[in-house]
Amino acid sequence: MRSRTAAVALAATITLAATAACAPAQSGGSAATDDVQDGTLRVWLFSEVTQDPKEQVVDEAVAEFESAHDGVEVEIEYIPVDARSERFTGAFNDPSSAPDVAEIGNTDLAGFVDAGGLLDVTDAIADWDEGADIDPAVLDTTEIDGASYAVPWYIGVRALYYRTDVFDELGLEPPASLAELEETARAVRAARPELVGIATGGAAQFAFLPYIWAHGGQIAEQDADGAWTGTLDSAEAREGVAAYARLLGDDICPAQTCAEWGGNASVQEFVAGNAAMTIGGDFNRRAVDESAVGDRYAVVPLPGVEEGSIAPAFGGGNHLAVLSSTERRTLATEFVQLLAGKKYQQQMFDAMGNIPVFTDVQADVAEQVPAIEPFVETLAAGTAFVPVTPAWSTVDAQGVLPTMVQTVATGAADVETATADATAALDAAFGAQ
Repeated sequence: MRSRTAAVALAATITLAATAACAPAQSGGSAATDDVQDGTLRVWLFSEVTQDPKEQVVDEAVAEFESAHDGVEVEIEYIPVDARSERFTGAFNDPSSAPDVAEIGNTDLAGFVDAGGLLDVTDAIADWDEGADIDPAVLDTTEIDGASYAVPWYIGVRALYYRTDVFDELGLEPPASLAELEETARAVRAARPELVGIATGGAAQFAFLPYIWAHGGQIAEQDADGAWTGTLDSAEAREGVAAYARLLGDDICPAQTCAEWGGNASVQEFVAGNAAMTIGGDFNRRAVDESAVGDRYAVVPLPGVEEGSIAPAFGGGNHLAVLSSTERRTLATEFVQLLAGKKYQQQMFDAMGNIPVFTDVQADVAEQVPAIEPFVETLAAGTAFVPVTPAWSTVDAQGVLPTMVQTVATGAADVETATADATAALDAAFGAQ
């Protein structure tokens, strides 16, 4: 595995697959050797809360693909995000039940590759004209040991939503640093005690990770041999945890309530008009637009430690992968390139609000829809990601990071103890792989 520090949000109504790792399959897949040029191409995509717009785009892509490939039928099945672990485990263990192409979350990738379930598509991306325009940071989330095992389909990041009416009333400006954000949230709470200064929570993992990264900390580090070691007990990571935990206090967002909130709950409080700020994704924008505060908000990048800087955001997102068991490798790869290509990424943005992974298309959609610009600016400033290892599914399932933040916020442990415990839990998970 390539050496990288733990670093891309999902998230999300970006579909959960952007933000939650899936338990890896229990047996290795076997690569097929045939390359059939006709028949049925089976595709699994994630179901959505509002699915019709997605289906319309996909159906158009399917019609285009079938018209260009005589004797080929594309069969689309929409699977529940929450059931994907069971479905993919079954597919990897029984290739006859497996699709040829599947949508996966970017945090699913390491476990699926470890199970032997995904085809190496490095050459396909290199030979694809549009592949050269994929955002390098996004492409990095498809790689294990320098090889790509999927094509990025869309990317999602979080930024700072704030109430323009509240800020105008109190004479406040959008914060330019994390310290200013804390001061601003505290000022709002003091002047308007019926509001929380910023709606965020102890379980809002992709809201607090930027605090760790912005302070120079990392979740873990990888050595030259590919082994991961937890680093949440570093001085820099501890500064980030302490800074975030201060938001979960009575003078900003009381821990007895906010410590339990995840990302969705935090955004819902903002949507309901109960908060002056929140850390939300591009994928939350439409829900905010349709809410009671839809005409009274703005978005700026989440600031970093230094004034005027931008905190690294978790880059959530989904990929399209070719399963290693497919007997239709060429057809599967070509369909992925079509559906994940610029034409249909633009259409998916129009239909679902998904930010494209191509830098030129990102610039186009930011020009078309100015509200997207803060998220594109956040992407351009640099994103970060969780450790790319099958062990992450264990870390995620155990709630290691949220527990760390919640124990600090509620006073159950100090920062030193909580981060040391979290680091030990990381090392145990990494060592078990």
